[in-house]
Amino acid sequence: MTYENIKSTILTFLVLSSFFLTWNLWTYQPNYELMENTKYVQEVAIGEKRDIKKVVKPDKVIFHYQNSHYGTINTVEIDKMIHEMSDWNIYDLKNYTNKVEDFTQTIHGNGNVEIIFPEKVPIDIYKNVLDFENKSLPRFSFDRIVIDMDNIQKETGTIYFVDYEKKIVFISHVSSTNLTNFNRSFYKVAYRYPSYFLYQPSKEKALFIPENDTNMIQYKYFPDFLDSDKFKEALFTDPSFVQKSPIPEGEEFTNGSSKMNIYKNSNLLFYVNPIEESEFVGNSIEILQRGIEFINEHAGWTDPYRYVGLDLLNQKVTFRLYSSDGYPVFNESGMSEIIEVWGRNEINKYLRPNFSLDLPLRSEMSEITTPSGKKIIEFLEKQKGFKPESLTDLRLGYHMEKDPKEPKLIVLEPSWFYRYNDKWGQIRLDAVKGERNGLE
Repeated sequence: MTYENIKSTILTFLVLSSFFLTWNLWTYQPNYELMENTKYVQEVAIGEKRDIKKVVKPDKVIFHYQNSHYGTINTVEIDKMIHEMSDWNIYDLKNYTNKVEDFTQTIHGNGNVEIIFPEKVPIDIYKNVLDFENKSLPRFSFDRIVIDMDNIQKETGTIYFVDYEKKIVFISHVSSTNLTNFNRSFYKVAYRYPSYFLYQPSKEKALFIPENDTNMIQYKYFPDFLDSDKFKEALFTDPSFVQKSPIPEGEEFTNGSSKMNIYKNSNLLFYVNPIEESEFVGNSIEILQRGIEFINEHAGWTDPYRYVGLDLLNQKVTFRLYSSDGYPVFNESGMSEIIEVWGRNEINKYLRPNFSLDLPLRSEMSEITTPSGKKIIEFLEKQKGFKPESLTDLRLGYHMEKDPKEPKLIVLEPSWFYRYNDKWGQIRLDAVKGERNGLE
């Protein structure tokens, strides 16, 4: 091969290579969609993800057994009941409201089991927990499930889904075999649960309250503070544009429009996205589902929070911390709640604790005996201006606060709480004993 031929061959190869590389540059399309979908969701994990049945759950079960009332708030026991019910095939769900002759007897009558939720639940949400034969369900919400255990010898059993406030009742059926198993596992041994008594603040309301003194544990914790940078990665569209700066109460993160503040004194995180302020009002299913999915996107379940509130007008959903044994935890500053406010397409406001509770300090645990429900009712009725008809709930729980002697510690103090005019208040135990005025 001559020198000229070699030069021609090399030149041809270079020209062809140039064409090939140019074509690749013109036609190359990076997978931006995959990058956008995985960058923030998969890389940011603050706590854990949870499915609906761990977040939307009842917090009390009342057994009307042999003309007595027994109840439990125990998380393990209630989870067992819901797990058993999840295997049932529930069919023939229909509106029964106009056929109810005696609402009180239908709900609270002897032979019934009341499974009570802290807030109304859209039935379309709960079909992810229970098995409904017809997947297309009527649109309604309920705050208690009533199981009729009086007629388990019949071929089919009856279950009611009830909106207690609006007196709306939907009826459905299950196999009698399902109720036989439930009877053997729970209802027939209801006497092993604490005794409850009936208190009627009005003709239309019935409250079932622990009858005897209750022993509860007071806990102290070292809070485990959450990583602010992880929240920055999770909440801002492009974290690289976010600026961090100190503020008197803690620190602030902003990209010029959205803002996230960490308040160290109150142990709270507050994120606001003002672009998403909107007068748009979605439905309860959308708001609740969005609320759960949003926290799952950054694995933000750091403690046992449960769904406890939905304000459709303000597009707000609330989750409250519960103790491991099933008591709700209250704090007037918001340290025990996760609150979301939604715009049309995105989160508008996000308020939550910036810490989690790990293991309690065993050396600081102490047992406290709380007064019986009857003593609490007597105390309330003696308060000036108290109107029983305004009382909608009364229960034991925990008050969360910083330890006054050691502010680095978080204290969970047993107490009674009452819901009056749709607001929660605390009844301090020393007040019931006559030491001070205890309505807060």
